[in-house]
Amino acid sequence: MSKRAAYLDLCSRIRSHDISYYIKGTSSISDFDYDRLYLELLELEKSHPDWVTPDSPSQKVGGHALAGFSQVTHRVPMQSLDNTYSEDELREFAARVSKLLERREMEWILEPKVDGVAVSLRYEKGLLVNGSTRGDGFTGDDITENLKTIRQLPLVLADAPEVLELRGEVYMTFPAFQRINSARQEAGEDLFANARNATAGTLKQLDSKEVARRPLSIVLYGAGEIMGKTIPGQSDFLKNLEGWGFPVPEWTARARTVDELISALHELDNRRKGFSYPTDGAVIKVNSFEQRSWLGSTSKAPRWAIAYKFAPEQAETVLRAITFQVGRTGVITPVAELEPVLLSGTTVSRATLHNFDEIRRKDIRLMDHVVVEKAGEIIPAVISVNLNKRLTGAEVIAEPRDCPSCASALLKDGIFLRCISASCPAQANRGIQHFAHRGAMDIEGLGESLVEQLVEKSLLKSFPDIYSLSVGAVAGLPRMGEKSAANLIDAIAKSKQQPLWRLLFGLGIFHVGAGLARKLESAFEGLDQLASASLEELLKVEDVGAIVAESIHAYFRKEENRRLIGRLREHGLNFKSVKQEVRSTVLSGKKFVITGTLSRPRPSFEADIRALGGEISGSVSAKTDYVLAGEDAGSKLEKARKLGVKVIDEKEFEKLAQPMGGH
Repeated sequence: MSKRAAYLDLCSRIRSHDISYYIKGTSSISDFDYDRLYLELLELEKSHPDWVTPDSPSQKVGGHALAGFSQVTHRVPMQSLDNTYSEDELREFAARVSKLLERREMEWILEPKVDGVAVSLRYEKGLLVNGSTRGDGFTGDDITENLKTIRQLPLVLADAPEVLELRGEVYMTFPAFQRINSARQEAGEDLFANARNATAGTLKQLDSKEVARRPLSIVLYGAGEIMGKTIPGQSDFLKNLEGWGFPVPEWTARARTVDELISALHELDNRRKGFSYPTDGAVIKVNSFEQRSWLGSTSKAPRWAIAYKFAPEQAETVLRAITFQVGRTGVITPVAELEPVLLSGTTVSRATLHNFDEIRRKDIRLMDHVVVEKAGEIIPAVISVNLNKRLTGAEVIAEPRDCPSCASALLKDGIFLRCISASCPAQANRGIQHFAHRGAMDIEGLGESLVEQLVEKSLLKSFPDIYSLSVGAVAGLPRMGEKSAANLIDAIAKSKQQPLWRLLFGLGIFHVGAGLARKLESAFEGLDQLASASLEELLKVEDVGAIVAESIHAYFRKEENRRLIGRLREHGLNFKSVKQEVRSTVLSGKKFVITGTLSRPRPSFEADIRALGGEISGSVSAKTDYVLAGEDAGSKLEKARKLGVKVIDEKEFEKLAQPMGGH
């Protein structure tokens, strides 16, 4: 291949990766490998400037408008940043900036680089008029309604400039990402590889009700067009943002010298392990806005900023075997069984491969030496194969034809393989565990190991069978005695009186989590009314979009589900909604965060707070009113103290919860 042909091939490959990253919201290559390709492109174009065309990846940010959204033109272009993984290159960048500023005195500011989706917000006379994606840097997709669902984001500003165009990053915290993936796994949907992909996929939704169901967060850090206010520099800008009610980077550092800057980088590298969101590096900026104007920009990136990326922690190990897990909905998930290896402080021995398309795309084979990385610093992922160490005749991983649990033939369902057998023990096992789980029907004692025994002995085939169990049948199982069996049967009996939302969640309806189950209970008089609801009636429920409405509607029209609900009715479970009256208290409208170990389950406190008109949040911010802290409270307590948020214990909570006016 000629050099010119190699260059054109490189351009094509980078464009393909850009489409995956910016348009599809997926990562077809690691950031590190992408940056190496991009650097190779720049070197080739430096040697052959006549090859450069307007559509070269070096001449644009990478991305274009998505079908279904209208477009917004950025008054100030949203440029990307040059980046480096090298401290030596960072020193060269700092020296270059100093030279361009003619050695004038200057200051740097360093901020965490949040690994999310870049957005622009425009406020006019204090009102949010639009929010958009980066797009190609000049024009982005109008995602205003989706951004409005982010609770941290103020829609109206007090004492704001006439025009305020802001730049920020939408992201998903690790706990939120785990909840999303758990829900997708329960629903038989493909898992997101990392939090950034989950965020991008969410912002692409055309239905803002669907977006509202996913817990997005945002951080603001950059300025576009500003009219009506003069701000001298980045540190002052961040203070203004905080004053207007915007979430800003939780940690920043200022430096006069490059040595101070590198010291701050090392500090951030240590601190970021405690952050609740993905951080893959730092953004280093000249603090002074006047000096930024002096420095200007290239066609692609500002000369006054650079992104320093921390090299992802990876490890190489051997893929010993592939196992196939059967989910509650029958989806078969391939799992890599690895030679144990230490990665990011934990020993990794398994990695989810998501689906068989992923195995084929990466050409993963048994006994391969594979590179493993914690994608989004949470999920162990097989990134690539070390082909130099591949054994001759390495065995290709074949899709199973039969269910590993019940031996039934598998059905190809899009990118999934699915077992559709109604008598599959693995599906029954997962479904019963979900039904009995503390977050659903909360049947104490009916844990994973006991469910497995009961299914194996054919005492349980579906969750209505739970209510037919007897002390005698359970007491005969290994590690179970008369007393333990009696306690379990008592817990099962008590579960019949659980509120309807717990039953709705326990049924395992696709897309119906605990939060939505509560809203469904509030919207209908009982399960029968919900079951007979039309699509139009379902769409009137808060947070129910077209996809969710269709899922609920279809569930209640399947004959097997109708029979299952009929059996639960015969056992006397509660099918009626309990619409608890919200009392007017000092907690009305107050935002609570609960952390640490308390005297009773967390959902119990959440129910009390909601009944008193309060709201529950999963993260601490300046808008949090109270942090209810128990023993072993961790980073949330520390952040509350840093922000000056009121921290209370259980006794103080009980005092606050007393009715007003002596009623």
